[in-house]
Amino acid sequence: MSESDQMASVVLPTYNERENIKPLIEAILAQVQRPVELVVVDDDSPDGTWQVVQDMAAQEPRIRLLRRTEERGLTSALNAGIRLARGEVIAWMDCDHSMPPEVLPTLLAAADEVDLAVGSRYVQGAADVGHSLVAQLFSRTINLAASLLLGWKIRDYTSGFLAVRRPVFDEITLQGDYGEYCIDLLARAQRLGFTIREVPYHCVPRLQGESKTATNVAGYIRRGWKYVMTVLRLRMVFTTEKILHWRQPHVTAH
Repeated sequence: MSESDQMASVVLPTYNERENIKPLIEAILAQVQRPVELVVVDDDSPDGTWQVVQDMAAQEPRIRLLRRTEERGLTSALNAGIRLARGEVIAWMDCDHSMPPEVLPTLLAAADEVDLAVGSRYVQGAADVGHSLVAQLFSRTINLAASLLLGWKIRDYTSGFLAVRRPVFDEITLQGDYGEYCIDLLARAQRLGFTIREVPYHCVPRLQGESKTATNVAGYIRRGWKYVMTVLRLRMVFTTEKILHWRQPHVTAH
């Protein structure tokens, strides 16, 4: 069996995405030509997103639904979806159509060749037209800091649009509250020697509904400090590891 014939799982974390989830699922199933399953993890959306998915799953066996009534949060939803996933490659994306589903086949194909494929807004051929200038400024500043302190091989540490081979999760569990999990994942994956490739895409405005991320300067600061603290924490951890390694006695063979 070739890599492209292996099953891929696409985890879709949802909260109040009733208007977006059906066209997104339909687009993914139309675009991805390899064996695929969609694992929708819904945090008991008041707008009934889970009901839409439940109705679709009754007609389409490639759709699976996990409705969570006692747990909340993006990172925990992704971890729950990863645990349920049966694919050799596990991808995830936002459910508001800001990450175009037509890019997903390219991302999955890249993950056939490397350990982690990252949809990137900041490499050649990419663009971010889905966020305000203020949002782009905050994002670029955090990503510049992350690249400076954690490694230049990655330009979009806050991507959130990934396809990851299953063995990566034997070594790394997603950590964090919101988007900072992505910084942590990519930095630790680099550190452990996993191969990573960025795939350019155009981030576009959400299709319907309200954004879950910040919408004003105060909101970006409230979210952003966790990103900054994650970068600083990882830098301290990596620096400490390097110092301890230097201090270890080295045995010379005679």
